[in-house]
Amino acid sequence: MHKLPVIFDTDPGLDDAIALLFLLGARDEIDLLGITCVAGNVGIEAVSRNARMVCEWAGRSDIKVYAGAERPLIRHLVTAERVHGKTGMEGAPMHEPAMPLQEAHAVDFIIDTLRREPAGTVTLCPVGPLTNIALALLKAPDIAARIKQIVLMGGAYFEGGNVTPSAEFNFYVDPHSAQQVLHAGIPLVMLPLDVTHKACTSASRVAALSSLSNYCGPLAASLLTSFERHDVQKYGQMGAPLHDPCAIAWLLAPGLFSGREVNIEVETDSPLTQGHCAVDWWGTTGRSSNALYLTEVDADAMFGRMAQAIAKLP
Repeated sequence: MHKLPVIFDTDPGLDDAIALLFLLGARDEIDLLGITCVAGNVGIEAVSRNARMVCEWAGRSDIKVYAGAERPLIRHLVTAERVHGKTGMEGAPMHEPAMPLQEAHAVDFIIDTLRREPAGTVTLCPVGPLTNIALALLKAPDIAARIKQIVLMGGAYFEGGNVTPSAEFNFYVDPHSAQQVLHAGIPLVMLPLDVTHKACTSASRVAALSSLSNYCGPLAASLLTSFERHDVQKYGQMGAPLHDPCAIAWLLAPGLFSGREVNIEVETDSPLTQGHCAVDWWGTTGRSSNALYLTEVDADAMFGRMAQAIAKLP
């Protein structure tokens, strides 16, 4: 089976950890070239530790993890300890990873990998602020033509924002990077809150993980339970939207999703709407589309795929 080469860019984060377990469990379908970390949910030291910790949970200490940007391109860093705790992994069994953090900077790893691998084969999958991706494109503009696609979790339109009335967290943290990446001329798939809010946890979906006979299944269920506490209280729903795993599900089974090719602009100046996505859903501006914007998902099938992948872990 041909495997999809992927660089996973992340800021773990509870839902990032679930996404990473999902990704690691799909090793028969995805060739994970490396994990690059970016400051977002918490600072760069914590997210780099958390990524390695998750790899060790999954028995994948062979995966190389790189630390990247410590702050957004222009703004001061905004974090989300209120959701994920000071460690970024509130409720998780913490340990100091034995696997090393790579010496190279994440941005240099992205550039070197894209220049080394055959052009048009590598997918970038960022599920945090887009700072590392933007910095790589700024430092090495030639890599844009070598990227197969960017599959990102971020943005919002119909659902409104989750950190301001109109902005999703990743785009709010670094709107300038988001705007740059959207206009880099790279095929782009965007999984915004409009689709992730339709992929919510439920008692039966969490139970499917907790009933697995391995270590990582019940652990993933525990992480979901910790993550639910904030969003259930915030949204008044029975479960929490599972944001970042949606990006992994799209890599594995894009047929589970639907959306529309549209033009998207990101607000970078207004203090009231910074990070807001202006999604031209009806084509009123006449601007060319720059992303496939997903809005629908078969959530039952997605959670089923995730449970199947995590079942393959230790």
